[in-house]
Amino acid sequence: MAIIFPFVILVTVAVVQAAMWVHARSIALTAAREGVAAARVYQAPDSAGAARAQETLGRLAGDSLTATSVSTSGSSTTEVRVTVTGSAPSLIPGVGGLSVSQSAGAPRERWTTP
Repeated sequence: MAIIFPFVILVTVAVVQAAMWVHARSIALTAAREGVAAARVYQAPDSAGAARAQETLGRLAGDSLTATSVSTSGSSTTEVRVTVTGSAPSLIPGVGGLSVSQSAGAPRERWTTP
């Protein structure tokens, strides 16, 4: 029993750490999708996507996703792309958080000729 208990504790910490990373990924993806939804609307300003993604992170992230940044690089006149990066907190003191990066993209709404 004394030999197995440290292994059980290690597995438990690993499972909780993985769950925290998955949750942080979910928050980043939600923010990226919200940013794309705001930026792809007809005649939306270029900064609308990044602003909505930052606002979504402000509402959802808390301590679950830290050191966040939002980028709209990769967007064009016909497509919107929002990338949210950050880090999930670590359960092990002194070890940096796990990196998280999620992107979303969609075509811009625009008038075209048939």
